[in-house]
Amino acid sequence: MSSFVSSSRPAASLPLKRADGSAVRVLVVDDERSLTDLLKMALRYEGWEIRTAETGRQALDIAREFRPDAIVLDIMLPDIDGMSVLHRLRADGDDVPVLFLTAKDALDDRIAGLTAGGDDYVTKPFSLEEVVARLRGLIRRSTLTGASSSPVISLGDLTLNEDSHEVSRGGVPIDLTATEYELLRFLMRNPRRVLSKAQILDRVWSYEFQGKSSVVEIYISYLRKKIDAGRPPMIHTVRGAGYLLKVPEAQE
Repeated sequence: MSSFVSSSRPAASLPLKRADGSAVRVLVVDDERSLTDLLKMALRYEGWEIRTAETGRQALDIAREFRPDAIVLDIMLPDIDGMSVLHRLRADGDDVPVLFLTAKDALDDRIAGLTAGGDDYVTKPFSLEEVVARLRGLIRRSTLTGASSSPVISLGDLTLNEDSHEVSRGGVPIDLTATEYELLRFLMRNPRRVLSKAQILDRVWSYEFQGKSSVVEIYISYLRKKIDAGRPPMIHTVRGAGYLLKVPEAQE
């Protein structure tokens, strides 16, 4: 058993398929064979088609041929690092969701990975259940499972246009600052998922406010005044865990 993965077996869940009904494809990239073998076993249990790579160059070659729906990518690789792999994929126009594997407490790696265009991260040691859950969330939100490729994100009567940066609720335009917009976009890209203050700081501000996580509370308050004022609330606080955005029951 790898020291980087817990022995928890992923719980059974509803099968996730591509838009054409075929098996989801995932590429797992890590130079530790025991870790990739465990991940491959867990992901195949989901009914997914899995390929593995041990180097960055091998990962690029496989990604171009295999066309995965998601990539699990270690940052530390023996040739080119995971960040360089991601840059090359994005330069090729490949917007495949990427879940980074990072060392425990390696905050700089997590920040760099997300700001470079990664979609999420887990830190070692991690549970197989966590990786599967994160991948399912990324794949569900990707265009490869049938989601619209439109720049407009909609949740209930709240819409956000990633091209024009226009936001509205119930058809009424909402004026947001650049930071408020980034915060709302992060929440809308993760609907019904609790996001911790640390995750929000990493993604929206791109660095950690040492001991000043109250900045998140302040901006959540700003957003609530603009998004929820006089309307059924969409932004919710989960005490001790973080914040989530969800559609009011009346709109579901």
